[in-house]
Amino acid sequence: MTNIREFRAIGAETWPSLPLGGWRDTCATLQLWTQVVGKIRLALAPPVNHWWHVPLYVTCSGLTTSPIPYGARRFQIDFDFLHHRLAIQTSDGATESFPLQPRSVAEFYSEVMKRLCALGINVQIWTTPVEIPDPITFEEDRIHSAYDPTHVHRLWCILVQADRILTVFRARFCGKASPVHFFWGSFDLAVTRFSGRLAPPHPGAHNVADRVSREAYCNEVSSCGFWPGGAGMEQPVFYSYAYPPPLGFAAATVRPVAASYSDALGEFILPYDDVRQAESPDDALLDFLQSTYEVAARLGRWDRASLERAVSR
Repeated sequence: MTNIREFRAIGAETWPSLPLGGWRDTCATLQLWTQVVGKIRLALAPPVNHWWHVPLYVTCSGLTTSPIPYGARRFQIDFDFLHHRLAIQTSDGATESFPLQPRSVAEFYSEVMKRLCALGINVQIWTTPVEIPDPITFEEDRIHSAYDPTHVHRLWCILVQADRILTVFRARFCGKASPVHFFWGSFDLAVTRFSGRLAPPHPGAHNVADRVSREAYCNEVSSCGFWPGGAGMEQPVFYSYAYPPPLGFAAATVRPVAASYSDALGEFILPYDDVRQAESPDDALLDFLQSTYEVAARLGRWDRASLERAVSR
């Protein structure tokens, strides 16, 4: 396992590199581990509009479910990507934890459930992964078992920075907006702004139940975030899209010049490496988020005067 000195060296690089080819197997395994934990929150948390009761959140050491209700008690599950442990703590002071290290999804799922039972928490989840092709149920998946702590730590470093900038961007909006949250199904960090108008029924998405897509996109949105890559995308990217996409959206000019519209994804993308290598990564990313939103809002005729705060340039 990578030692703490190596971690500090990685942490000194605010925006570290993370090409997908270097950690593809770990990325696939980690996505499935987050689905195990995320489905526990899904099973117990009261439903919230747009499925906002299911994501994870970036913390100072990794990702968390935030407190989950269980009778009169509450508990939370944390991925600690600094010390590489999964920790469970309850509102009555009880704790359980185990190391994050190479182990199959089946072993990870069994260990999580065993630790929850030790805390007096009994929960049943639907064990089929979502939003991935050819899913294998958690208890049967002995294929995905990789865990490279160096690359996981790099992902966390990027999530910390992306969460920071997305939070600044979110604060520029007075209208309805989502939290900045990590969706374990699609394995991306996202924030969404709403126009305040209803949207036409969503046509559905590959490997996603129609009821999920239609609830998530029942209102007009401009959404953006960070995705580490996958499904043919060999590099991490920042993205921005609108639903429904207004006429002319795909052909619009956005900033910075490295950004482009992906017909395959149906959204604007900005390669992460162009952000990390920019003279000011913060400014480059904010420019992308702001310019793509402005295109969506202008072409979609949003009531911008009532929805936006003044932005100092």
